[in-house]
Amino acid sequence: MTLMNRRHWLQQASTTSLPLLLSGNAFAAETNSRPQLPVAAIVTEYTPNSHADVLVGKILEGFQQQGGPGPDLKLAALYTDQVPERDMSRALSRKYEFPITDTIEEAITLGTKQVQVAGVLIVGEHGDYPYTPNTKQHMYPRKQFFDAITATFQKFGKSVPVYNDKHLGYRWQDAKAMVDTSRKMDFPLMAGSSLPVAWRHPTLTLPENCEIESVLTIGRGNFEAHGFHALEAQQCLIEHRRGSTGVIAVETAQGKQIWAAEQAGKWNREMLKAALAVIPNVAKGKWEEILKDDSAFYFLEHQDGLKSTVAMVNRLGRHYAVAVKLKGEDQPRATWIKLELDPPFGHFAYLLKAIEHMIHTGQPAYPVERTLLTTGILDTVMHSLAAGGKRIETPQLAIDYEAVRWPYANQKT
Repeated sequence: MTLMNRRHWLQQASTTSLPLLLSGNAFAAETNSRPQLPVAAIVTEYTPNSHADVLVGKILEGFQQQGGPGPDLKLAALYTDQVPERDMSRALSRKYEFPITDTIEEAITLGTKQVQVAGVLIVGEHGDYPYTPNTKQHMYPRKQFFDAITATFQKFGKSVPVYNDKHLGYRWQDAKAMVDTSRKMDFPLMAGSSLPVAWRHPTLTLPENCEIESVLTIGRGNFEAHGFHALEAQQCLIEHRRGSTGVIAVETAQGKQIWAAEQAGKWNREMLKAALAVIPNVAKGKWEEILKDDSAFYFLEHQDGLKSTVAMVNRLGRHYAVAVKLKGEDQPRATWIKLELDPPFGHFAYLLKAIEHMIHTGQPAYPVERTLLTTGILDTVMHSLAAGGKRIETPQLAIDYEAVRWPYANQKT
C-alpha cells in the first residue's frame, strides 16, 4: 500500500461506518489500480460464520459478502481438512468456479510443477480436533498446514507471503519454529487476531515511547480461544511504550485466588473499573459473587518492569476493553474494542485489508513478533491455569520488536 493509499484508507476508516465504507466507492480506485492476486486458502473447515467464511467469504463475495467491493485478491484454490454436514465450500466452489484440492501442495500449485499463487491463508480455526489432556489446549493443525506449505515452497523453489489466522499454534515450540522457518526461507509471515484492527470507542492510540504505569485488559469467553484476543488487544496498544516488549513471567488466578491476588497487589480494582466503564451491558452486583470459577485473571511481568493484567471476566462483561494508566496522568485512558457480532462480521474486513497489503507489497502490515509473543504468553497461561495458578518464568519470551502504526477501523488521522 503506498503512503497515499494508506492515508486515504485511514481517512475513510475514521470518517465512515463500515457498511457505508464497504458498500461505497472507498476502495474503488485502489481496486482498479492493481490486479486481483491469486491466493490459496488452507482451512480446517468452511461452515457458516466460521473464520474461513468471514475471511475467505469476503474474497469471494466482497467485504459485506453480498457482492460489491472486496479485496484485490482472488481465491485460486481451497483445501479443507474436514467437511462437516454444514460445509459451504462445495456449493461455493460450484458457484465461483474455484477448485477444492485433495492436498495442500495442489492448492498452491494448482496441480502444476510451480507455485501458482501470490499468497497463502491458513485458517486453522473451528473443526473437530482434540485437546491436550492436561492444559485443554485445542490442537488445531496450524503447524501441520504450515509445514506442508513450506515443503511445497521448497520443492518448487519459490515462496510467497503467508497469513496464519489467530495464534500461531497451541504450543510455543510450534510458533517459534514457524517464525524461524519464515526467516530462514525469507518470506513474509503475518498472524494474529482481528481485535487490533477493530473499532475502539473512544478512539485510543498511545503516544510513541510513552511510559505506562499500569494496564488492565478485559476479555471474555474461553480462556484459550478468547484469551488470545484479549492478549492481542492489550499488546497492540502497549507495544508503543518505552522499553522492551518481552515478558519474563506469567501467573494466573481463578475463583478465590482472584481476590487473594488483589490483596497481594497483583491487580488494581480502579483499573478494572476504568475498563468496565467504557463497555456496555456490565453485570450489576457483588463482584465476588459474579466472578467465580468461569473467570480467570492473567498476570504478566514484562521485561521493562511493567506488570499487566488480563481479566477474563465471564458473567461480568461480554466485551473486550483496555485501560492504561500513563505516567503523569491522574486517570487511566480506556477503550472498548467493538466487534460486529453479526454477519458480515465487519472487523474481519479490516483484518483482510492488512493481509491484502502484505500479499501485494511483500511487507507485513505489522510484525509477526507481536503474535509470536502473545502465542507464547497464551501457552504459558494455559499451563499456569492447569497448575493451579503457578507462576512460570518465561525467558524464551524476551522478544523485542519494533512496533508499527497500522490503522484500526475508526482511527482518527
